Amino acid sequence: MVLMKNVEVSNVIDPIPATDGAGVKLKRSIGVEPNYFDPFLMLDEFGSENKDDYIAGFPPHPHRGIETVTYMLAGDFEHKDSTGGQGRMSAGDVQWMKTGSGIIHSEMPTMKEGKLHGFQLWINMPANQKMSKPEYHYIDSDKMKIHKDNDKFVKVIAGKFNEAKGPISKHNIEPIYFDVELEKDKDFEFNLPLTHNSFIYLIDGEIKIGSKIHDKIKDSTLILLTKGELLKVSSLAKAKFLLISGKPIGEQIARGGPFVMNTKSEVLQAIEDYHKGTFVK
Repeated sequence: MVLMKNVEVSNVIDPIPATDGAGVKLKRSIGVEPNYFDPFLMLDEFGSENKDDYIAGFPPHPHRGIETVTYMLAGDFEHKDSTGGQGRMSAGDVQWMKTGSGIIHSEMPTMKEGKLHGFQLWINMPANQKMSKPEYHYIDSDKMKIHKDNDKFVKVIAGKFNEAKGPISKHNIEPIYFDVELEKDKDFEFNLPLTHNSFIYLIDGEIKIGSKIHDKIKDSTLILLTKGELLKVSSLAKAKFLLISGKPIGEQIARGGPFVMNTKSEVLQAIEDYHKGTFVK
């Protein structure tokens, strides 16, 4: 019998309040501390019932060299971009965008009031893909597979849980992206690849991870995980969390706002292209 290496808590991080776009209030975790958790560049949770916190949205802005994954839990957003991509995101929908050589896009709320809640994850692209043609994938909630039993509900955006397989496949980082709801005093177990960097973002509830003692984890918290195979999450109260995992790229990065390249000169080139009007190929 081969014993699997347990996944444990590496670090528990409280997100910091931030604003982005035209003043949208959010909580940022990856992109602050840690600044980079290869291949993940940024993780934002945006959410409010006060329209003044989100109504100005994210007007047109550029990106190069990254992928953006937007997952809506509540509310409605409309996406438009320079490739002609357009879609209205509603609760449960995902927008997975490879910006490649350059894209200009906007994400604006289509609601005047009510609750807005969602996540945006930035994923780095390897050097040989950074100047590739942009791609836009819109995934309706009802196109995603779900595993459901008496203990848990697992929505699979990328990767596979039991028989439920996500719509994102043949991707260089071999991503795993689950939305998990776990009833009180129940366990969630999953085998992670040893190659991957993984984290959990607890949305609400309280959980314990692994077998070692760690800081209390409750509501809106980023938990970086150690490399291992057997992940065990136990709920101390009914909990909802994201499990996200990906294979590191292992390349030097240079960041300049919405541009993430491998060298500073490539970032300066992106800025020049944008100002010259030659950014979108």
